[in-house]
Amino acid sequence: MSNRKFSSKLVDGPHQAASRSMLRGVGLTDEDFKKPLVGIASMGAQVTPCNMHINGLADIVNKSLVKENLKGMLFNTITVSDGISMGTTGMKYSLVSREVIADSIETVVGCLGYDGVITIGGCDKNMPGAIIALARLNRPGIFIYGGSIRPSEQNTDYVTVCEKTGEFAKGSISEEELIAIEKISVKGPGSCGGMYTANTMASAIEAMGMSLPGSSSQDALSDDKKYDCEKAANAIKNLIEMDLKPRDIMTKEAFENAITTVIALGGSTNAVLHLIAMAKAASVELSLDDFSRIGANVPVIADIKPFGKHYMSELNQRGGIQPLMKLLLDKGMLHGDCLTVTGKTLSQNLHAVDKQDQQPLIRSFDNPIKSSSHLRILYGNLAPEGAVAKITGAEGTKFKGKARVFNSEEEGNAAILNKTIEAGDVVVIRYEGPKGGPGMREMLKPTSAIMGQGLGDKVAFITDGRFSGGTHGFVVGHISPEAEDGGPIALIEDGDSIEIDAESNTINILIDEITMKQRKDNWIRPNKEEPTGVLAKYKKLVTSASLGATTD
Repeated sequence: MSNRKFSSKLVDGPHQAASRSMLRGVGLTDEDFKKPLVGIASMGAQVTPCNMHINGLADIVNKSLVKENLKGMLFNTITVSDGISMGTTGMKYSLVSREVIADSIETVVGCLGYDGVITIGGCDKNMPGAIIALARLNRPGIFIYGGSIRPSEQNTDYVTVCEKTGEFAKGSISEEELIAIEKISVKGPGSCGGMYTANTMASAIEAMGMSLPGSSSQDALSDDKKYDCEKAANAIKNLIEMDLKPRDIMTKEAFENAITTVIALGGSTNAVLHLIAMAKAASVELSLDDFSRIGANVPVIADIKPFGKHYMSELNQRGGIQPLMKLLLDKGMLHGDCLTVTGKTLSQNLHAVDKQDQQPLIRSFDNPIKSSSHLRILYGNLAPEGAVAKITGAEGTKFKGKARVFNSEEEGNAAILNKTIEAGDVVVIRYEGPKGGPGMREMLKPTSAIMGQGLGDKVAFITDGRFSGGTHGFVVGHISPEAEDGGPIALIEDGDSIEIDAESNTINILIDEITMKQRKDNWIRPNKEEPTGVLAKYKKLVTSASLGATTD
């Protein structure tokens, strides 16, 4: 009975005959009512390569649960595609989908009394959405990552296509050459193959202990990924028997392990936004400053795209992130006593892992790509509540230039593609924050266009929006307060001098306080069409990016 803490309330006793009758209608038997019920939240859909295979993985999980004397209850939730919607108004729904996913999983499981939950996702927002739901529900749960896509035979991927668009705009390649790259670069299924947001968040979740060892790096189409799904059945059975719940695993120390691993891997700026949101759902205090504190002592050692040379599939061939984590643990950078979904501690999971030589993908601590974090939390008169920069040092660590100001991504992208951006400019795209968008769009198209035009080390890019994990260059996002709230970014004018320093971790507009106050007093929010439906709800509820852009 203790193993059926939630389902017993729905199916036990004569007064629950009506509930059992409905469940018999979907195929449950007398024997099934004696088993723990396990919800399987599949984010499978044909709308994106990241998720097109996930219903098949869910079927493997479902069949494996039968062998463990558990009853699987399969349901679906949504997914959207950042890659498809990038640079369009559709991208406003991307971050919103994280909340919809979390809400829908919580709703189904909370309503139907499942004793455990296995979630399976691929695209970027699937993962934090699933973990937020598991933390809210706080009943035994596991996340399974759908896995990475492999690069093309020409070593290209989705981000390659984005950057080639910039080369086309510059005139370096023809339209025929661009289309040729487009046709070969994404052969699904699987999530984008670099250390972009999907692989970043999958790695963070594995490091946190909420997925089985190896889950984050496996190829989508592999026997390893099928075995990952099969093993989840026994793991969830063990968690239910132990009554080991997500909040027992998702401690402050576990989040610190996730941050450390993300930094070592050179992960996406979106990790900052999502980990803060996940921590809030787990009632863990986590702030921007935790990233600075941890990042001061953690080097970037993974030579993985977007700024490196290699793909996640190559790292998987060399053991995935487990050998890297063993290196970090032995250096005293991870908390080894944190519990995981295996029922064991992180140290126990890593005990038998071979610290194999993963070079050149993983460098030694004596020869890092960067000696401290590439994720820089900046403060200053442009970001009194903080901003998040992704600076590897390849484009330098300081930048001072003149502002080129745009009130939407479309305006900024058009200016870049029309070759009006020059060396020394600081491109400012604003009113794209959580409320201002609404939805905090990613800026991969304009940043990729900058890289494609050869300006990656010659211009800076700042926004109250955010960046794709595929973005690289001298970029600063999540500027808070955002323009929609009258934050300082709303007060920038063309030609203003802006100074960004990733060593002192500052970002400032070089005007005096009197001028700043005059601009603030005269500021008028631009007129634009107010959103309706889910975007309107999101705009009303969402918090600042510095607080994770949460809605609960």
